[in-house]
Amino acid sequence: MATSEKQVMVVGIDEYDHSTYALQWTLDHLFANGPNPSFKLVLVHAKPTAASAVGIAGPGAADALPVVDSDLRKIAARVVEKAKEICTNKSVNDAAVEVVEGDPRNVLCDAVERHHASMLVVGSHGYGTIKRAVLGSVSDYCAHHAHCTVMIVKKPKIKH
Repeated sequence: MATSEKQVMVVGIDEYDHSTYALQWTLDHLFANGPNPSFKLVLVHAKPTAASAVGIAGPGAADALPVVDSDLRKIAARVVEKAKEICTNKSVNDAAVEVVEGDPRNVLCDAVERHHASMLVVGSHGYGTIKRAVLGSVSDYCAHHAHCTVMIVKKPKIKH
């Protein structure tokens, strides 16, 4: 049975260049002439919790949380504003934007489930094996756990 409902594409966004590149690449290649009639675009930013960002316990830690949370909110607002600006510059004005508190791995996989997305787009930091093993890769995690197609957009290496 054919349905006229658009498929959903979730794009993970954050404050790093790889994320900006992945969004721009997606818009350039899949939304080249403005909105894509096949996809509803949902941009998702995972805002860390203040406690996870501080990562400390003990006297004084609680005092830092409101300041850290305020900074995280400002970062999230900048991320969202930049993403909206990129979309507008590419004539995509109907993208939905969400800021969800939590670990990006879980936030993105949950967004895929919640929106019944058929595609998830994430950028790649380009970490080496050791750094990726220590920090954990959001793109690796999503590739294995998201219940949809996952496109990992890698920023080309700059040649000297």
